[in-house]
Amino acid sequence: MPSKTPAGKTPPELLDVHGVEVRLSSPDKIMFPALGADGGTKLHLAHYYQAVAESGVIVNALRDRPTYLQRFPDGIEGEEVYQKRIPAKHPDYLQTCQVAFPSGRTADALRVRHAAEVVWAAQMGTVTFHPWHARCTDTDHPDELRIDLDPQPGTAFAEARAVALEVVQPLLDELGLVGFPKTSGGRGLHVYVRIEPRWTFTEVRRAAIALAREVERGAGGRVTTAWWKEQRGEQIFVDFNQNARDRTIASAYSVRKTPRATVSTPVTWAELVDVDPDDFTMATVPDLLARRGDPMADLDAKAFSLDTLLELAERDEAGGLGDLPYPPNYPKMAGEPKRVQPSKDRDRQG
Repeated sequence: MPSKTPAGKTPPELLDVHGVEVRLSSPDKIMFPALGADGGTKLHLAHYYQAVAESGVIVNALRDRPTYLQRFPDGIEGEEVYQKRIPAKHPDYLQTCQVAFPSGRTADALRVRHAAEVVWAAQMGTVTFHPWHARCTDTDHPDELRIDLDPQPGTAFAEARAVALEVVQPLLDELGLVGFPKTSGGRGLHVYVRIEPRWTFTEVRRAAIALAREVERGAGGRVTTAWWKEQRGEQIFVDFNQNARDRTIASAYSVRKTPRATVSTPVTWAELVDVDPDDFTMATVPDLLARRGDPMADLDAKAFSLDTLLELAERDEAGGLGDLPYPPNYPKMAGEPKRVQPSKDRDRQG
């Protein structure tokens, strides 16, 4: 660790990140109290992000995507700042792109194209990066379909893994799609499918609902698409709304707000069979990458069509299965059902 100044304050570290100097203040600040000074400081976090940024893997995961920052300036037990806008005063090497929220308001979000931008975010206390599923070159047309398997109380990673291996992967194969799984850094699983950027957020979300319903049908009661928590039970929730505009998921290789500093880590389908997500931490992932590379290296190799999923959506709608609720901060959307918790819906109770 850096030596203290006579006044007792640790001097800043100057990190050379692929030729760009990034100043890291308070390098000895404890970000992860359970790890302490030997593994949980701001310097440890910055060195982790420098490693995965200079190797290219997190830059590839974030490249040209509007990216929000989940910051903990005083460590993960302190105040959380979910930052969508980059401050007007920022280093010259930082790039931004404008995004529009569902409300119609706009903001300039971080646009990652260089490793230094990732390390700058760590300097700002960023623990987790949250990228859009569209690129800055066309923020109205996503290029990624995201399948978020979210364990509900009474279930855990093992149940999410079983659904991914036994239902999601075979279904994607049947549909002619290729999915790339990663741990969430918690109990859940994410599967990404690269898609052609031809459809709007509304259409991509509609395709995601159709896929979620197919997973629900094939899972034998283990999966739910119910938006309201009171209806989900002890099942895996497929969070279709992660495909709506301005909704984000922790990126591949992002550290999470956990005592162990776990990392959302890509795995192969073969590795998923017996992987333990707690083994992936900011202390272990750089060595793992050096040994076996990035399972998402080929994610951009081919972009797929949503036509088949949209045909399934039309079939479901013809059979009486329409849209599902949007998150509460969205304006009322055309065709959306009542956005009322079922236990509070007077029409249902009447």
